[in-house]
Amino acid sequence: MPFEIESSNWSGEGTFTQLLLERLRGVAAVRAVRIQDAPATRSEADYQFISNELFVDFATEEQQERVVRFGFLPSTKTTRTKVMRLPGLEAALTAMPDVGAPDYSDEGMLQYLRTERIVPPYQTRGYKLVELVRIYEVDPAPRI
Repeated sequence: MPFEIESSNWSGEGTFTQLLLERLRGVAAVRAVRIQDAPATRSEADYQFISNELFVDFATEEQQERVVRFGFLPSTKTTRTKVMRLPGLEAALTAMPDVGAPDYSDEGMLQYLRTERIVPPYQTRGYKLVELVRIYEVDPAPRI
């Protein structure tokens, strides 16, 4: 299946977020990503805080299982399992030198926090850009 990005609720801000999208495009097990601005995004005179959320959908594969119904009737059941889960994605992103390990991770989320000092041309005073990116898994329970 081709890689899909749904970004209608995203302003397009965040260089690290854009880098993550490009790297997720290279992970074969990632089928789709939905990205949106988080409500915490705000801007002040001396800093700008950008918060984005990525919802990752992994590819699935079908497996045939032999089951016995009603105690005597042999049958087969098709189950779908995800090719990768969030810990596998964490390992893949950690192996990429320009992304690295997340600043925080648990069974349901990966979180990256990046800061950078921006000095615009022809201005004496810059601002601090703080970018927070959270990655969640879409539908973590496999469908049966």
